Amino acid sequence: MASLRHEFEGPGDVEDIRLVVDTIPTLAWAADPDGSAEFHNQRWLDYTGLSATQALGSGWEVAIHPDDLPRILETYRAALNSGKPFEVEGRFRRFDGEFRWFLFRGSPLRDRSGNVEKWYGTNTDLEERKRAEDALRANEASLLDAQRLTRTCSWRREVLSGKVTISPEGFPMYGIEPEDDASSTDFYFTRMHPEDRPEVEQAYAAALLGKTAFEAGFRIVLPDGTIKHTRSIGHPILNERGDVAEFVGASIDVTEHHCARAELKKAFEEIKRLKDHLHDENVVLKEQIDQAFMFEEIVGTSSVLQGVLSRLMKVAPTDSSVLVSGETGTGKELVARAIHKRSRRSQRAFVSVNCAALAPSLISSELFGHEKGAFTGAIQRRLGRFELANGGTIFLDEIGELSLDTQVALLRVLQEREFERVGGTQPVKIDVRVIAATNRDLEAAVADGTFRADLYYRLNVFPIQVPPLRERQDDVLMLLEYFVHRFAQKMGKQFGEIDKRTVELFRSYPWPGNIRELQNVVERSVIVSSDGEFRVDPAWLSRDSHRVSLPQQPEPVDADEDASRERQIIEDALAGSRGRVSGPNGAAARLRVPPSTLERRIEKLRIRKIHFKLN
Repeated sequence: MASLRHEFEGPGDVEDIRLVVDTIPTLAWAADPDGSAEFHNQRWLDYTGLSATQALGSGWEVAIHPDDLPRILETYRAALNSGKPFEVEGRFRRFDGEFRWFLFRGSPLRDRSGNVEKWYGTNTDLEERKRAEDALRANEASLLDAQRLTRTCSWRREVLSGKVTISPEGFPMYGIEPEDDASSTDFYFTRMHPEDRPEVEQAYAAALLGKTAFEAGFRIVLPDGTIKHTRSIGHPILNERGDVAEFVGASIDVTEHHCARAELKKAFEEIKRLKDHLHDENVVLKEQIDQAFMFEEIVGTSSVLQGVLSRLMKVAPTDSSVLVSGETGTGKELVARAIHKRSRRSQRAFVSVNCAALAPSLISSELFGHEKGAFTGAIQRRLGRFELANGGTIFLDEIGELSLDTQVALLRVLQEREFERVGGTQPVKIDVRVIAATNRDLEAAVADGTFRADLYYRLNVFPIQVPPLRERQDDVLMLLEYFVHRFAQKMGKQFGEIDKRTVELFRSYPWPGNIRELQNVVERSVIVSSDGEFRVDPAWLSRDSHRVSLPQQPEPVDADEDASRERQIIEDALAGSRGRVSGPNGAAARLRVPPSTLERRIEKLRIRKIHFKLN
């Protein structure tokens, strides 16, 4: 306080000044030119708990944190040497031993010659500010970590200047290099995909005009061609006049999410495709399982049957097309299945198609499938029988009933191993073995132009003729025993013997309906027979014996006589069915021919079905 006395005359003035210095809310001190402390105000002494004497000279140093003292003394000595004011931060001990951060300031007092006469300074508590700064830095670090982990960046755009600032996470997002000027809006718009930019600009303009928030999704095209998908959200900040001063917001990189969603969608589509394919295959297999086949395995030891089996074994390991011919009910599909089971395709699907049972308008869709919207009712893509049989075998029964248009499409499959779905434009590659069957004379159909010659030769690579049951008399009793056992077991019955009269009846009967007729007669008889002995009502066979099939090959007789005989047979059948052709009680069923075949013969012979409906 000696220096203060130079400025004031009376001791009262000095005491007043000291009182002021002691009561100001600041820790104040004074030092000699060499840095030795000569004065500390009362607040300084109260804070540190030191006495005025203890703090003099270098005694004040005990109140400085040991880790900070060297740095503070270095700054202090540099100021003493230069005579310039100084500032330095450090931890300062309170009377209770707690260290808090302070700002140490010092300024020189010079005389008229410019020499340093005194040093005056203050110590200002920074603890709260330090804590706030540390908390802010921690929050900023957490925010940066959160942005990095979530691939999000924050941004700010000043409306008047157009200046844009962006957080560090935005640099890789937008492909910003150190030499790039990324402070303008144009920079970010030029990085947007050309197809997305107009929509984003429109959204931003609408938000600026309406002073509302905006949200937009867009693609970013980086200089190396990489495309990123982002989502950006902006919020307006208004000034005191209510105008938009700036927009602040965040952008998130959703590329991985977009790719994952695309992959997931693709996976779902593939799952749906496989599910639909599996469903269609199951439908086909269920149809096959539910069908009542002629028999479950080939039964018989006759020489003609052994000849068929020999040819079957030779062709089975190959991929050659097979044409199985024979009368209705002889077991043509069973032969086809036996070929498939002994082929290298046996582990894949066997798909059976009865061409005569399909409507002409739907047969192409059934065989080759259709695209969604190909026709009325096509609400989704459907795989055809050929596609379901890919890698396996397809059996085309009643091949002679196909229309010429369908024959052309089938020929393409056989020649080029590809087809197009109905309503489709892309060819579908296929690997299918084709086995066809018919009870018609295809050579005659080729001659009269109802069957393509090129398709016939493609199918008839390896012909197999299945003999009728009347040529397999040695197998009749074996088939009788087989079917009796099969149906008795199915119906929970037991038969110790077969009636001798039934055996003789089966031996002498010509079986015009072949094995299918024999199977039906046995099943019917098992139903009505009592346990113990199996017998057949002869009346059932006698009625069946009067059913005559339409001739498959013309006999060498007079053409007019043959036509007259055929007309009489058809008219008798129509009379019995009251003019009905199809159905279980129709004329076709009575004559054991496909309804389409009978319709063509009726048309050719100019028979008027309506006459029989009136009877």
